[in-house]
Amino acid sequence: MSATWRTFSGEALKAPVKQAVEEAIMRETQKGFKLKVCIGTDSQVYGAETEFATVIVFLREKRGGFMFIANERTTHRYSIKERMLVEVAKSIEIAYELCDLFTEYDVDMEVHADINTNPQFKSNEALREAMGYILGMGFAFKAKPEAFASSCCANKMVN
Repeated sequence: MSATWRTFSGEALKAPVKQAVEEAIMRETQKGFKLKVCIGTDSQVYGAETEFATVIVFLREKRGGFMFIANERTTHRYSIKERMLVEVAKSIEIAYELCDLFTEYDVDMEVHADINTNPQFKSNEALREAMGYILGMGFAFKAKPEAFASSCCANKMVN
């Protein structure tokens, strides 16, 4: 991914994201933590620009967590359905890049989609395709309201 990754405090990752994730997994497991990783993307439209925020959330079992964040901006105009599917594609792109690490270190991983399961919401139009895309890649999937990585964490990172 061409995006620049950083920590929640704003510090740029000193290594490529895959290396930084592996270092984080090794550090946390050496401390005795059982990790789970949730990956999600959210977006916001600001006039002619759309900003995407992708997060990699590391959950320490019963011990809080931390996350890595990447933001990207584009002037491409999306329909709501297209934008939801681009969010999912960004999450899958990073999940795919990192999935061998999660297998190697026995870390559970979920892809979270900021798509409402309630048919009354416009984002619901993208739900079936997003689910098929994520599950077809072999990843565990969560949608709203369980998709906290995208609907809460990434949502807060879209400036």
